[in-house]
Amino acid sequence: MDTELVGHKPLGVIGQVIPWNFPLLMLAWKIAPAIAVGNTVVLKPAEFTPLSALLLCELIDRAGLPPGVVNIITGDGSTGAAIVDHPGVDKIAFTGSTEVGRIIRKATAGSGKHLTLELGGKSPFIVFNDADLDSAVEGVVDAIWFNQGQVCCAGSRLLVQEDIAPQFIAKLRARMETLRVGEPLDKCVDIGAVVAPVQLQRITSLVEQGKAEGAKCFQPSWFVAGGAWSVPSEGCFYPPTLFTDVHPASTIVQEEIFGPVLVSMTFRTPDEAVELANNTRYGLAASVWSESLNLALDIAPRLQCGVVWINSTNQFDAACGFGGYRESGFGREGGIEGLHAYLEPDFVHALPMYTETPAAQPYPGFVEGGLHLPEHTGPATIDRTPKLYIGGKQVRPDATYSRAIIGAGGKLVGEVGDGTRKDIRDAVEVARAHTGWTAATAHNRAQVLYYLGENLDVRRDEFTRRIAAMIGDDALAGREVDATIARLFAYAAWADKFEGVVHNPPVRNVTIAMNEAIGVIGIACPDECPLLGFVSLVAPAIAMGNRVVAIPSQRWPLAVTDFYQVLDTSDVPGGVVNIVTGIRDDLVKTMAEHDGIDALWYVGPAAGSKLVEAASIGNMKRTWVNYGRRRDWFDARQGEGREFLRHAVQVKNIWVPYGE
Repeated sequence: MDTELVGHKPLGVIGQVIPWNFPLLMLAWKIAPAIAVGNTVVLKPAEFTPLSALLLCELIDRAGLPPGVVNIITGDGSTGAAIVDHPGVDKIAFTGSTEVGRIIRKATAGSGKHLTLELGGKSPFIVFNDADLDSAVEGVVDAIWFNQGQVCCAGSRLLVQEDIAPQFIAKLRARMETLRVGEPLDKCVDIGAVVAPVQLQRITSLVEQGKAEGAKCFQPSWFVAGGAWSVPSEGCFYPPTLFTDVHPASTIVQEEIFGPVLVSMTFRTPDEAVELANNTRYGLAASVWSESLNLALDIAPRLQCGVVWINSTNQFDAACGFGGYRESGFGREGGIEGLHAYLEPDFVHALPMYTETPAAQPYPGFVEGGLHLPEHTGPATIDRTPKLYIGGKQVRPDATYSRAIIGAGGKLVGEVGDGTRKDIRDAVEVARAHTGWTAATAHNRAQVLYYLGENLDVRRDEFTRRIAAMIGDDALAGREVDATIARLFAYAAWADKFEGVVHNPPVRNVTIAMNEAIGVIGIACPDECPLLGFVSLVAPAIAMGNRVVAIPSQRWPLAVTDFYQVLDTSDVPGGVVNIVTGIRDDLVKTMAEHDGIDALWYVGPAAGSKLVEAASIGNMKRTWVNYGRRRDWFDARQGEGREFLRHAVQVKNIWVPYGE
């Protein structure tokens, strides 16, 4: 803490809820990082598996941990809900189903509780035609039939290159014939019991649905011949099951079964393999099998998941982060990123709060259609209403309304377009299509950001006048422009220096922890410091390769609508930065509900933070909100640096084996 995590402090009381599939491992994953950085813990184990947690309490007592640091509360879902709802809990760390994760996200919305979720998965297991097929078959056995398939990162979708599919499936079926189902404490048994009758019923129901949808089901001959008599009569047992001839949209391909059931599809090219692998709402893990390391390392970064194992599966180490994207949750267990999940900047709780204003009250000067505007007393100028900026073009708002911007002394300083839901949807569509920025080198992005800063510096006086007209303070306006230029240069420098790391786990692997762009980030900017606040949020996002849909200052957006002229002349590709002006909370609700936005940042009153967190549950997007706390954007500790960069990336851990 004193050397590697300077400027951070523990969150406080951590509420943790863990599942039944790995009860002891989950205890360690949750408790260790939380207490290592100074937090205390209230943990609820799964109602099916509380005994290992109670046994751990005895070990904790023997180890001399002070009373009250780790607290174990057994119970059912209502106990977990009580922990989630308790106002004295500062963070919730949950591992479990996506459905419950959504409930927790909604329950904690606006509460100020930090949240990490490790949820479900439907992980692809990709086999290329140059793979060692016998090794890959054993990999499949470990990926899907380990722990009866009751693993969040189970390789439950088998993708095999078309020209080897018949041979590979034949080998896999032969291997399935040798698998043994029975007493899980018997070391000769491969597949034990499913956790409970309700889970067995779910597995059976989904298998029958797969058959009804036309997929071909294979189960070992010993089960087909013997039926229920071929497995123990007492307990919840289910045989290893393989489906072929499935289509990508079938229920058993899209739904997490959480049992010993594998679905298989074929692909022809690496691009098709990536497309099939990413055709899921989850994004937890993947396994890639190929004797060509070049091919495997080309595929791994293109897979939308948090962990990729090359020629291996189910590899874990406390030094290496684990976690997912999209509906597999957000946040990481393990690694330095796992520690950051239990810390916060030490200045946060000292920040002043925004003054709340009624959401329905339009800001001064608003009139529909531009009628009855206050008298303009300045020198005669050509009237110009800045448009929205979408796809590198100035675009009229869909509703064709504008709103007046009132500056210092109540004077009209301009009008801006009044953006709508349709404008947000258009901006997201454009941003998602412009993936070239994400694929560009970090050095290239750095050069563009330097160019942005240089071009803004050329127009320093113009922007100073524009901001001064809005806020009524020439000196403060000049200071804001200077700080904005400096911030652009800072993130230009960071663009190719905020790098990942290589871990050395205690196996014959290296693990590459890559900082990847999230994708499309929605950003709602603060009213104060209209240009500096905008750049302080947008610059780190695009520096890391993201594309942005930004809502500038609701009160004073004109500095940003001038800034898109700087974007046009600074080699920023169209679609990388998209700007929609209007009522912040109306527009941000649309962004929170849009499945095409991968993460959403919000700076404003506390009510907006609650709105964003509650509305984001559709695709479980990452959110970063301020809970009504007001940062000083001139302070580099509060408005710049690694904190912003960490929120602009997601860490992908790629496990690469070496040696014979």
